[in-house]
Amino acid sequence: MANQMADQANGRIKSPRKTIEIILPDGRVYTGQRGATLETLLQMLPEWDSPPIMGAVVNGELRELTYPIEIDSRIRLITMGDDDGARIYRRSITFLLEAAFEELFPDAQMTLDHSVSAGGYYCHVTDIGKLSTKELDLLKHRMLELVEADFKFNRKTVPLNEVINYFQSKGLIDKVRLLKYRQKEYLVLYSLGEHQDYHHGYMVPSTKYLKWFDLELVGDGFVLRFPRKNSPKTIVPMPSYPKLLSTFRQYGNWLQRLGIESVGALNDSIQAGNIREIILVSEALHELQIIDISQHIAERSDEARIILIAGPSSSGKTTFSKRLSVQLLAHGFSPFPIEMDNYFVDRERTPKDSFGQYNFESLGAMNTRLLADHLKRLIAGEEVQLPKYDFLLGKNVPGEVVQLRPDHMIILEGIHGLNPNLLPDINPSSTYKIYASCLTQLNLDRYNRISTTDTRLLRRIVRDARERGYTAQQTIQRWESVQRGEKEYIFPYQENGNKLFNSALVYELSALKPLVEPLLRQVVYGTPEYVEAKRLLAFLEWFLPIDTQLIPDNSILLEFIGGSIFKEFKLWEPKYA
Repeated sequence: MANQMADQANGRIKSPRKTIEIILPDGRVYTGQRGATLETLLQMLPEWDSPPIMGAVVNGELRELTYPIEIDSRIRLITMGDDDGARIYRRSITFLLEAAFEELFPDAQMTLDHSVSAGGYYCHVTDIGKLSTKELDLLKHRMLELVEADFKFNRKTVPLNEVINYFQSKGLIDKVRLLKYRQKEYLVLYSLGEHQDYHHGYMVPSTKYLKWFDLELVGDGFVLRFPRKNSPKTIVPMPSYPKLLSTFRQYGNWLQRLGIESVGALNDSIQAGNIREIILVSEALHELQIIDISQHIAERSDEARIILIAGPSSSGKTTFSKRLSVQLLAHGFSPFPIEMDNYFVDRERTPKDSFGQYNFESLGAMNTRLLADHLKRLIAGEEVQLPKYDFLLGKNVPGEVVQLRPDHMIILEGIHGLNPNLLPDINPSSTYKIYASCLTQLNLDRYNRISTTDTRLLRRIVRDARERGYTAQQTIQRWESVQRGEKEYIFPYQENGNKLFNSALVYELSALKPLVEPLLRQVVYGTPEYVEAKRLLAFLEWFLPIDTQLIPDNSILLEFIGGSIFKEFKLWEPKYA
C-alpha cells in the first residue's frame, strides 16, 4: 500500500497485469489472459467435456460462456448435468430448431407445447398440417448441418421499440403482446443467420455444442428430444404417453377457447379488467374435471372401492382429494381417507440412499404387506386397527379401530399410488387410480414455454413460508432432492392412472407473483439458491399481478396461498367399530 501511494505521489500509476486467475471450488487455480471469455478459459480444464460445460457461476452470478473475465474470479462450473446447464442446452437446441424450421417451412407456425418427462418438448405445427416422416427427417438433417457448420449465436442488446417493430413485421403477435408489458427499455436478442429471437436465459456460444438431439413424430406433432441432466450425452427411449398428451391438448383447447394462449393475452385480460371472468372459467374447468372423475368412479363402484391418488409435489393433491370427496358424497358414497404415511416401516428398517441417508420416498420404506392386508379386510367389512406412525420415535404404534360400511370408499393419497408394486396382491379392478399434476399449458410465447416444475416450485415456496416457516432459500435448497424422488417414484407411472387431473390454473402465476417475489428477494447473494431465485424473479417480471381476493374459497390455489375452505374439512369420523 505504501509503495502504491508513493507511486501515485510520483505520478507512476501501474497498469493492471495482463493476466487474471480463476479459482475453482476444489482450490485449483488457472491463469489466463485478461478479457478472455469463459469458453476460452474453461477449455483448458480436463473436465471441459465430461459432462459438457454450459456456463459458470462467476463471483456469485450465473454467466454464459461468451462472458469476458476481467478480474480474478471464483468459478463454479455449470454443466449439462446441472439444472442451469440443462436449461442453457434446451434453450439453445430450441433456438436451433426454430431457425431450421422457419428456413424450411416459412408458411407454417410451430409452438412448443409441453415438456416430455423422458427429455423433450412436444411441438405443435399449424397452417401446413402434420409433418410427414420425410419432412421431419429433412428438418433433422438441416439441424445437423447447422451443428456441423459451427455457426455462432450472436448476442446483442436492442432497444425495445425496435424489437417490437421487428416481431410485428414477422407477424409474431404473441411476442408483441408480451413485450408491450416489459418494464425495461431493451431486450437481449440472439441471432443465427437471418433468424432472431429472445430466450429467457443464457445460450451456448455456437451450434457445435448441440450434438445431442432427435426428432420424433408423436400424435399430431413431433417431439424435440434432448438429453436429461442425469445422462447428458444420451437420448433415452421415450415411452408412450397418450393419456398425458390428451390432457395437455385438452387444456390447450380450453386456453384457445378462452383466448388466452400466451402470457401477453393474460396480461391484456388483466389490464382490461376481465380477470374475474378468467378466474371463474378456470375454476369451472377444474370442477368439470372433478365431476367427470367422480362419475367415472361411481360407474365402477361395484368393483372399485379403493381410490389411489398420486402426483408430484405441490400439485394440489390434498385439495383435489377433498373436492373429489364432496362430489362422491353427492353421488351417495362416503369417502374414507387413509394416510399412507402411517404405513412407514420402523426407522431402522428404512432403506438408505447413495448418500447414506434414510430414503423415505422409496417403496421399501412402506409396509406394503400390512397396507394390502388392511385394505382387503376393510373392503370385506371387517374391523381393523389402523397403525399410527410416530415420526419422533420412528416406529409404528396402534391407531384407531375402524370398520367400514358398504357405501364407504377408501381414498389413499401418496407418491406410490400408481406404482403397480404398491398393492400387488389386490385385484386391480378393486382400485381406481388418479394421477394429479400441474400441467401448465400457458406459454410466454410460442417458443418460450412455462415450466410445469417452475410453477410447482413457486407454489411450494409460498406454502412453505406460510405453513412451515421455511425461507425461499430453504425450499429451493430441498427442491433438487424432491425432483429426484419424483423422477424415480412418480413420473414413470403417470400413465397408469385411470384418469389424469390437471391442477394448473391459467391465472395462478399472476396471483402468486406478489406473494413470492418478496420471498425470493430475501435469498442470500452468493449462494447457489440466489442464482435460482434471480432466474425466477426475472421470469415473474413478465406477469401482471392480480388481487388474490378474487379467488374462490374452494380453489386448489388456496392450498398454497391460504384461505381454503377445505383447510379444516374432515371427510368422516375415524372410528366406526
